[in-house]
Amino acid sequence: MKQKNKLLDETTWRIIREAKGIAGWVAVSAVLGILAVLCSIAAPEILGDLIQRLCDFGLGDRGIPIRDTLVKGLAVLTAVYAFQSLLRYGNMQLMNRAVSRHFTCGLRIAISEKIRRLPVKYVDQTPVGDILNRMIDDVGEMGGYIHQIFDVMVEGVFQITMIAVAMFLENGVLACLVILLTPVSLWLSSKVAGLSGKYYDARFEKAGELTEIVEESFTNFATAKAYNLEAYTAEKHAAVNGALRKVTAKANFMGSIVQPLIKFANAMAYIFINLVGGWLIVRRGVGVGTVVTIVLFARQFSSPLEQIASGFANLSHVKACAKRVFQLLDMEEEPQTEGILPETLRGEIGFDNVGFSYSPDTPLIEHLNLHVSPGQRVAIVGPTGAGKTTIVNLLMRFYDVSGGCITLDGQDISRLSREEVRRNFGMVLQDTWLFRGTIAENVAYGKPDATREEIENACREAYCDHFIRTLPDGYDTRISEDTTALSGGQKQLLTIARALLAGRPLLILDEATSNVDTRTEILVQKAMDRLMKGKTCFVIAHRLSTIVDADLILVLDHGHIVEQGKHDQLLAKRGFYYALYTSQYAV
Repeated sequence: MKQKNKLLDETTWRIIREAKGIAGWVAVSAVLGILAVLCSIAAPEILGDLIQRLCDFGLGDRGIPIRDTLVKGLAVLTAVYAFQSLLRYGNMQLMNRAVSRHFTCGLRIAISEKIRRLPVKYVDQTPVGDILNRMIDDVGEMGGYIHQIFDVMVEGVFQITMIAVAMFLENGVLACLVILLTPVSLWLSSKVAGLSGKYYDARFEKAGELTEIVEESFTNFATAKAYNLEAYTAEKHAAVNGALRKVTAKANFMGSIVQPLIKFANAMAYIFINLVGGWLIVRRGVGVGTVVTIVLFARQFSSPLEQIASGFANLSHVKACAKRVFQLLDMEEEPQTEGILPETLRGEIGFDNVGFSYSPDTPLIEHLNLHVSPGQRVAIVGPTGAGKTTIVNLLMRFYDVSGGCITLDGQDISRLSREEVRRNFGMVLQDTWLFRGTIAENVAYGKPDATREEIENACREAYCDHFIRTLPDGYDTRISEDTTALSGGQKQLLTIARALLAGRPLLILDEATSNVDTRTEILVQKAMDRLMKGKTCFVIAHRLSTIVDADLILVLDHGHIVEQGKHDQLLAKRGFYYALYTSQYAV
């Protein structure tokens, strides 16, 4: 338990350290807050003095010009409260803008940059909904709390100190009563806040699960409809949502009970102080103005305590968010290498005794040796799970080899920066990916500085210029991944145009024709032939008719190259490739 509390303290301090980017704004906010506190100290003094003068006037001291005194005192009091309100408003605007623009924005940028430096396996193994939840909801909760932390630490502590001094200057007995009753409130708030921590942790875990389910439901909406799985999805959602409702109710109850307890304790203290104050007026001759001033200070004294109580109540909630964010930010990053390649590549690839596995207990690729000459078209075929896509992942350094090395123009790619390796590869995948934007912007994704003429030339070479011009806005038509106005084949032609425009010397085609109809496949194949011209190409294919013209066909099984050669040579061997081919096309 002690270790847990220590961890929570470290989390709180780290939230504060993360706010160093808004330190200047916090300093200005602290000055405004201190000025507002001074106004709140002055107001009871002024009001107490006015009440004392009224009492003296009522007891027969008619020499006091009561009307002028009241008018002047009320005018000053009004000015003090008005100035205090302006300071509070300015402080609120200042901190809200600083937090939203710098703190939360900075954290989200840091998370985005962190994900870019993390191994690809993290994104492969982590649901998208969980990452989005951390980046959006959790960071938003932290941003909402950082203002409260500084209010409590700076303004709250200063206000308590100043009020305590002012009360002792007025009357030591009543000041002691107010201050001695304070620890009760703090003790209650800290105890209840400690109990609520575990419920907030559970709440955010369930919230992440719910986000994942919702994200999956909308992403696979058509599939769920096709298989009549709406009821199953709804039940799955309801189960997690019900668990979330229960832990949220417990967390909210434990968190919300703090302030009522504090208010009750403060109310009892307030009643007691009033009774003692009345006794002092009657028995000890203490001035009415002094007691009123102390009573007003007692009410103000409870305000920062309630802020602290609220801070304790929210702290467990925010720490649960912060721990998830910091867990992501503290993950081990990929080792960075700085090697670079010459501007012009020949495109020679070598696999030298390469070994790799996604799991140490399950070897996948062992002792893989391969030499690919510049400009050669290499097809990779084999059954599911043979390691075809893994070879592409290793080439692109999405994963690094566990043994041996892969060379590019004679240089070990593990000594090159990942960006340097990837800038030389173009990719056309089975699943087309288009982002929300114009057709021209999507085609220029691999070359953002491309001119309109270059974009149109690439589309003509990819046989998609014609259908683009039939669209209402031509190249300026806005599309996205969910666009239904384009067929699967048309989307694939756009991704081929994108790769053509990028003009990279190495090319990876992963089942690029598998999702198109036979008629469109002819256009796609012609576009790919243009795309592959003069490039070193790796073609992953299940449909073996698309790779009969490859310079080299690699037949993989369980991570090993079991056969290699040209189409006719492999058929003549009547081995593994022959069995694959005839299983597709034998009548």
